[in-house]
Amino acid sequence: MNAQNLNPTQAYPVSMLPAHKAEDLTQGGNLAHIELGDQLYTLRITRAGKLILTK
Repeated sequence: MNAQNLNPTQAYPVSMLPAHKAEDLTQGGNLAHIELGDQLYTLRITRAGKLILTK
């Protein structure tokens, strides 16, 4: 299996990917806005400790 057949998260060792703590992104709260191009997304940490990303 070579890198051409892998999806982007499989092509690199995990240690090479940028890592961000969700709590840092939300500054201790449970919501954060994330911009990608001209789109705005909302990152939410649920009471169960799961992440939800919505447009």
